Amino acid sequence: MPPASRASTPGWRDPRLWIGVVIVAVSVVGGVRLLGGADDSLSVWAVTEDVGAGATLDPAKLEIRRVRFVESTAADRYLLTTDELPAELYLTRGIGAGELLPGAALGSAEQTGVVQVPVSVQAGGVPPSVDVGSRVDVYVSDDTDARRPADRLLTDVVVTAAPGSSDELGASGERQLVLGVPEKDSDPLARLIAAAAAGTLTVVGRS
Repeated sequence: MPPASRASTPGWRDPRLWIGVVIVAVSVVGGVRLLGGADDSLSVWAVTEDVGAGATLDPAKLEIRRVRFVESTAADRYLLTTDELPAELYLTRGIGAGELLPGAALGSAEQTGVVQVPVSVQAGGVPPSVDVGSRVDVYVSDDTDARRPADRLLTDVVVTAAPGSSDELGASGERQLVLGVPEKDSDPLARLIAAAAAGTLTVVGRS
């Protein structure tokens, strides 16, 4: 009977041993790089919809976005989720939907250069879809001459507040809005307030 063969332990010169070592080393290095890359990403705030300059940003319209910055200093320009949000998020410039929230875009009400003007608009004078953050044109009609075309009083201003739900009218059948009017357009303010009191305002949403 021939002698039984025994499995021999591969020696250090066995190429199979070195191939195994290389495979293990590559796997370890790849895993370390993968984990290291994941740690480079940061959680930052992004807005979920367009918001105009002068508006107060609702925290409910913020979402968390994981971002990996090529340069670490680039992250300093944005508001991280680990940072405390200011009590009032006034925007000094407009921000588009999906855009990361830059810290430089936040300021006080005085820094926005926008006057907050409350108005009441009669039922039917404002689309139900108009809400906080909507950009609108404001027209005023002549209540003494129905045949005269309405004048556009304000162009592309932002709705900074809309008390109550978007489909709820006040007891008098009016919709309450607060418009962010740039200070450079302050001349029409007296006419705007008078038109709101007379019920001759029409607010048109911009697409």
